Amino acid sequence: MKVYLKEIEFRKLIASILFLTIVSCSNSSAYKENIPISEVYEVPDGLPSKETSKESKKSVINSGQKFNQLKIIKTGTLKLKVKNVKETTKRIKGITEGFNAYIANLKYVNTSYQKENTFKIKVPKEYFDVLLDSISNYADIIDQETINTQDVTEQFVDVTSRLETKLQVKERYESVLRKQAKTVEEIIYAEEKLGSIQEEIEAAQGKLKYLSDRVAFSSINVILYEEIPYKEVKIQQKTFWSKSKKGFSFGWNLLESIVLVFVHSWSILLLVIVGILLYRNRKRV
Repeated sequence: MKVYLKEIEFRKLIASILFLTIVSCSNSSAYKENIPISEVYEVPDGLPSKETSKESKKSVINSGQKFNQLKIIKTGTLKLKVKNVKETTKRIKGITEGFNAYIANLKYVNTSYQKENTFKIKVPKEYFDVLLDSISNYADIIDQETINTQDVTEQFVDVTSRLETKLQVKERYESVLRKQAKTVEEIIYAEEKLGSIQEEIEAAQGKLKYLSDRVAFSSINVILYEEIPYKEVKIQQKTFWSKSKKGFSFGWNLLESIVLVFVHSWSILLLVIVGILLYRNRKRV
């Protein structure tokens, strides 16, 4: 009878934790990314009190208050006509070091009419505008200058609130595993739930890190090009002497090739001559 009562208490505790997870997640703002949510299982009788649900709601609200500042991802694009692509690229590389920036990708293309260098600069967000203006100063003509912004504050708040909820649920399951779980089935069940929640926690932490990196470092896409002046190629008309010279040269090369063919095939010629002589001697006899 005591074992049966313990099993009922354990199931009630598990049900309370699951209900807390569902209530907390439902009160958080809609998350635009596919961060997994704790699975919903069949919940037996014995739901938690209203006070527990209120505490969970307060936790979600407090997590949103941590992000008073907007989280903005900035991306800029510059297309500049310059006098010398290589020299301008060298100067831009020099000034990026002063802003703790670095060049992520670089592609150089050289054609008969244009030289072009395309690269991406990753710069701390506080230096984005200054570096953008500094690069523009090297241009003879600014063909394109655009700045795009993406507000990810809502995603930060949402992922953080979900992460805090999952961490609280993880602590409760760990407490259950240490203090309440007695049978093998109870221990396995609690460990499976812990493993699932841990995967969701790591996914949320990875998403936060990705967003933090993109907010901390803005991107500037730079296209430098230099026009190459068109040069008209004059076709020289051939004179009679140049044509005659080329004809003599061609005839000599042809004669030389024929002689070399005979030289390389001397063994075959020798066999042919010997064969002819033997054939004549035999015919006479």
